[in-house]
Amino acid sequence: MNHTPPGHIAPHIPADTFHRAQATGQPVVIVVHDQAPARTEWRRVLIPFAIAGAVVAGGWGLVAALCVLLDTAAHTATVIAGAAGPIGIGGITLKLARHKG
Repeated sequence: MNHTPPGHIAPHIPADTFHRAQATGQPVVIVVHDQAPARTEWRRVLIPFAIAGAVVAGGWGLVAALCVLLDTAAHTATVIAGAAGPIGIGGITLKLARHKG
């Protein structure tokens, strides 16, 4: 029966040790020391900053769009008021815009 190890064998295990264990049925124990990285992973830090930057950019875009919309509404109201002239209801007359000159 041919036993092959799962995954990759570490390069420091001699081949004769593995073959001897394979012939006798003795298990091979591989100890891997896994340490947490001491450095900061940039992906962990970058993703929240990218999301926050997108939210800020979207907020500024919303404010700019609202300002353009209000500016357009004010100009439209001024043009309509200037074209309409005085409006009278009952005995009260309102002059919506003053004419220049």
